[in-house]
Amino acid sequence: MIFKSHRREISVAIAIAALAFVLALATPKYFERENLSDLFLANIPVLVVALGMTLLILTSQIDISVGSTFAVCSVTAGVFAKSGLSVAPMALAVCLIGAMIGAANGALVAYVRIPSIVVTLASMVALRDGLRWRTQGAWVQDLPPSFQWLGLSQAAYPFMAMSSVLFLVVLLGWGLRNSGAGRAVYATGSNPEAARLAGFDTPSVTFSVFVITGALTGFAAVLNSVRFNQIPSNAGIGLEMKVIAAVVLGGTAITGGLGTVGGTLLGVVLLGMIGPALTFIGVSAYWERAIQGGIILLAVIVDAIRAHSGKYANLVAGRA
Repeated sequence: MIFKSHRREISVAIAIAALAFVLALATPKYFERENLSDLFLANIPVLVVALGMTLLILTSQIDISVGSTFAVCSVTAGVFAKSGLSVAPMALAVCLIGAMIGAANGALVAYVRIPSIVVTLASMVALRDGLRWRTQGAWVQDLPPSFQWLGLSQAAYPFMAMSSVLFLVVLLGWGLRNSGAGRAVYATGSNPEAARLAGFDTPSVTFSVFVITGALTGFAAVLNSVRFNQIPSNAGIGLEMKVIAAVVLGGTAITGGLGTVGGTLLGVVLLGMIGPALTFIGVSAYWERAIQGGIILLAVIVDAIRAHSGKYANLVAGRA
């Protein structure tokens, strides 16, 4: 029963173990402490954004503007830090800006009823080009020492980041399984009309998950920005592809209503391993994007087959 209900997560876990085994034999240097530390720090922001994307896809929505939102929030974090704002207010302000961008997207999707792919595509272009125009492509430099590593030591920061992200994983995982809000998310993605008739305010659910995703993207931008002494204005390019691929790889149905936070965590781990693994074994890193696109396409095909099979089974049962 456990295998049947979590077969996608178990399959991804097996793939992670198999890839780790192959890498251990082919290139043991992959598991050196410095490389593992870099992998962990680089994928922490990806996981944070992926948590929000999981909520969105569970409600049968999508946000392809998260990379642009990430860039805006990253640059904003640097500007706030240079203005003298301390770490905590800076992080809160950046998360609020991310939430506001998510709210704008969510309002258009939930209440104006524009498809999320259209809204977030427009938002992606507007935010990216607007930021390019505002910064003229210049990076944020001369950041104060208190900004880097959130004012902690380089050794202490990873533990703080890991604790924060694990808290989010546990909180969202528990909430989806056990809370009324979690049931509303699944119900909205499974069948919006049935959810409405059951008493769920589906527009509010949709709006809320966009806001949460925006806030999480802002938090991810802070966690990423503090690792460096300058912030590029083109941060987050390709982030949306990696995040969506990780979510669907972890078992979240692209059509909504099915998926888990644990699956997303495993998806991020596997995709985070693949990119550097290609470099270590001498394969062009450009294949990473092709793999991500292939994963998304495969997930769409699988969900389409599953939906068609379900309709056929219902038709047969109705005739019987």
